[in-house]
Amino acid sequence: MKHSVIVIGAGAAGIGAARMLQDRGQEVIIIEARDRIGGRVYTSHQWEGCPVDMGASWIHGKKKNPLSRLAKNDAIKRSPTDYNNNILFKTDGTEANEEFEDTYEKSIKRLLKQIRKRATDCDSILSSLQQLDEWKTLAREERQTLIHFLNVVVEHELAGALREISALNPDDAEEFSGKDLLMHGGYDLIFRVMSNDLNIKLNQPVQRIQYYSTGVSVMTNQAEWSADRLILTVPIGVLKNNTIDFDPPLPTSKQQAIAAIGSGSLEKLYLKFPEVFWDQDVEFINWISEEHGRWNEWLNLTYYTGEPILLGFNAADYARKVTTLNEEEIVDDAMQVLRHLYGKKIPQPTAWQTSNWLNDSFALGSYSFNAIGANKQTRKALFDNIEERLYFAGEATSVDYPATVHGAYLSGIEVAHLILNK
Repeated sequence: MKHSVIVIGAGAAGIGAARMLQDRGQEVIIIEARDRIGGRVYTSHQWEGCPVDMGASWIHGKKKNPLSRLAKNDAIKRSPTDYNNNILFKTDGTEANEEFEDTYEKSIKRLLKQIRKRATDCDSILSSLQQLDEWKTLAREERQTLIHFLNVVVEHELAGALREISALNPDDAEEFSGKDLLMHGGYDLIFRVMSNDLNIKLNQPVQRIQYYSTGVSVMTNQAEWSADRLILTVPIGVLKNNTIDFDPPLPTSKQQAIAAIGSGSLEKLYLKFPEVFWDQDVEFINWISEEHGRWNEWLNLTYYTGEPILLGFNAADYARKVTTLNEEEIVDDAMQVLRHLYGKKIPQPTAWQTSNWLNDSFALGSYSFNAIGANKQTRKALFDNIEERLYFAGEATSVDYPATVHGAYLSGIEVAHLILNK
């Protein structure tokens, strides 16, 4: 059977596009490689009564964000996040005071401002930083502290390493206003509700896509499908890995965009304890690690859910290091840090869950970032369709809202509008 539209990927972009197209009378089929929907929105229900999100966790910007309305409609538990409600530990494990934190936050803003003034299209944040006269005069401990703030503020936000992220266009995204909302009732419910009655074929990784003047065809590991048009929503990491064979090959401009946009890594570790041994009233626990990026940031889930759970983040280079370890080694590494901060007598976790998006063959990374040379035009080149047959969507294609779930969702909606207008 020939469909109107084939959608590759049942994530936020794919489900958003398919929902709109089917509701407007189009014959749509979604082909998904995984045994579930949601893509990088993945809620684990391993702990009864305590769902945890292994992928996306926040709705970024409450006001006018379409996901905020959808979450409200689906009655998903969510809480506003105050990033300033935190505790900062120095490298030696002693608590830093507000004056210490304020001083370095002002220094970071000043240094980033200098970087933006002198950056070229060939510079990374790190290379630009190292060229600054102010940086050259800093003592080792001062550099270590500043790098910590850059790790949390930049690397954890963008998922790329300072040596990889464009100094000229590190983050040119638009933002919705209002507080970020932490989803702690299961982010995936939004897309489970939205996908109701959609024709979704699971467990079918795409191997080959052919596109021509009269339509498209898709070959998976199980079947072959044809349609008038196709929407491709696979992550940038999959595109960069050349997992899918295109016939004819993608245009040079498309290939250049894929090569230029970075595929970042942000990994999570949930630790469940028999009791709370940390400050229950703070939302974030930060530590200035000696080794760059090592368990620098923790989210206190007790603050939101009452459960004795800490969520540790690692980004970029240290995330890559962590994903080479087995789960026991990851937990041991994290516990060494927590014992350094809270004492050797703290209890062992009773359970844990860890992500590994970097080694997930259907993701190969957490989300996109502007690598050296990438900008809004690069993302537009990735978004642009080919002969009104092959369309692209997903967070990496979003000019205004990359690296977000709402960016992925809105890109799917935009593509659906383009197809309906044709």
